[in-house]
Amino acid sequence: MEKEGAIEKIAGPLVVANNMRGCEMYEVIKVGEEGLLGETIRLDGDLAYVQVYEETTGLKPGEPVIRTKAPLSVELGPGILKNFYDGVQRPLESIKAKVGDYIERGVYVESLDRAKKWQFTPTATEGSEVVSGAILGVVQESKVIEHKILVPPTIRGKLLELKEGEFTVDACIARVQTDAGDVELQMMQKWPVRKGRPYKEKLDPEVPLLTGQRINDTFFPIAKGGTGAIPGGFGTGKTVMQHQLARWADARVIVYIGCGERGNEMTEVLEDFPKLIDPYSGETLMERSTLIANTSNMPVAAREASIYTGVTIAEYYRDMGYDVAIQADSTSRWAEALREISGRLEEMPGEEGYPAYLATRLSDFYERAGRVKALCPESEERIGSVTIVGAVSPPGGDFSEPVTQNTLRVVGDFWALDSSLADRRHFPAISWLRSYSLYSVYLGDWFADSIAPDFMEQREEMMGLLQKEAELQEIVQLVGADALPPRERGTLEVARMIREDFLQQNAYHEIDSFCSLEKQYLMAKAILQWYDGAREAIERGIGIDKLERMQIKYAMARMKYVPNEGFKDKYEEIQRAMKDEFEVLIKNAEEAP
Repeated sequence: MEKEGAIEKIAGPLVVANNMRGCEMYEVIKVGEEGLLGETIRLDGDLAYVQVYEETTGLKPGEPVIRTKAPLSVELGPGILKNFYDGVQRPLESIKAKVGDYIERGVYVESLDRAKKWQFTPTATEGSEVVSGAILGVVQESKVIEHKILVPPTIRGKLLELKEGEFTVDACIARVQTDAGDVELQMMQKWPVRKGRPYKEKLDPEVPLLTGQRINDTFFPIAKGGTGAIPGGFGTGKTVMQHQLARWADARVIVYIGCGERGNEMTEVLEDFPKLIDPYSGETLMERSTLIANTSNMPVAAREASIYTGVTIAEYYRDMGYDVAIQADSTSRWAEALREISGRLEEMPGEEGYPAYLATRLSDFYERAGRVKALCPESEERIGSVTIVGAVSPPGGDFSEPVTQNTLRVVGDFWALDSSLADRRHFPAISWLRSYSLYSVYLGDWFADSIAPDFMEQREEMMGLLQKEAELQEIVQLVGADALPPRERGTLEVARMIREDFLQQNAYHEIDSFCSLEKQYLMAKAILQWYDGAREAIERGIGIDKLERMQIKYAMARMKYVPNEGFKDKYEEIQRAMKDEFEVLIKNAEEAP
């Protein structure tokens, strides 16, 4: 490479370089004597404005700036899973082996190990016509994920040669005759991070992404290929919620992006994920996960890259036909990086100093989610999905701030964390009055067919009871609960049971951490059956105090700790005991003088 330009000005992570005519937007640039990694974000004549993804302290005007003539890209191939990356896909373990515990500036490490050999088993046949997205063969990447080697999206033609055996990711495994000449294919391919990978067709969000969390699955479900946001102030449980979703969601591949969160929170992820057991395979969770750790003490500009790196990796596994879930923690830190770079560029600020294009950048990121028909031959059909859940950290828990408001406009699920619930130790602290799901209308048929015809009716009834409770609480604060009629007191009692016995869930409990959808349905059914019996008893003149002291309620409060496998028997037992106790109450009331 030759010297293309020189540093003219340095403003934090922003470097202005001259003599850069011909440079393209989002081109990767090597900055300074140490070759710091950067990306062009503005062009003005022969000046290029470069956001540098490494610490710029010590850079001097006049140092060389070199073009790579390529966009910021990620390497896609076997070896991504079970790996820990920084925001620009540098493997942290390899960096540690090269330079020690502290990442040095300008250090360059290949994203995928060039020395490791993978056993490649071909599935295509030589001489056949292959199209974009066709499967050439498979590699067992981890104990639970079979990595499908695909024809890159821009290539189609006649398969002249296909090898079998052990190869490194950059070795030639196939040759394809295209209109532009013969092309050698490797197990690895590169893809620019800011460009979404192509697909055939985007499908409606008709299949839920089950999480094992009752308030998520029953009250505010998310679809495979959907988008969700978890906004909340400090201490409301955003990170624990994302850990739960990463651990229990029924996605095949997990991409966890720590874009600017505190180092101790990412350390917890890095330490816990290799130890957690995947409930679907019995292996460790890392066998189907990759982590992008870009903590708050890493350069600000790299936060933006981490988001795009993660979503591009997710799209790659989606193209294989897998359901992928992205956990981004937190998009507020990413937005703060945009704000800082925008300020350095001296752009006209929008609300609270964020750039005027904040909403556009957020929507560009979230719209890369979706459940799609992947590129593949007509003879087969592969459906994969990318589901994106982003945590939002509004200062002081103020949901009116720009990042929360702009996120709210583009996501389909809004799981609003409430600090007052967290203060009362009610976890997950998702507010049932402020949250919503736009996917419920699409998922109703799936729940009806797969679980029970009245699944959504039960959900609506419980939501109605909680809203009724919120209205009654205003009266209670004025006159006290004892002044309410028995029927309203019965409503308050069943709402309390929904809140404490159903919605509260212990993320650290061996059994309660995950609740199957069938168990959720039966738990809700038991609570609503008690409410039906209580209303009938009240109409027969039985005092609300007796109903509140019923023995069966103790068993119902412990329902969440019954294992999923044997819960149906427990439900039937609760149902019989409840029926008997109501009959005794009514009989005693009728016999009383």
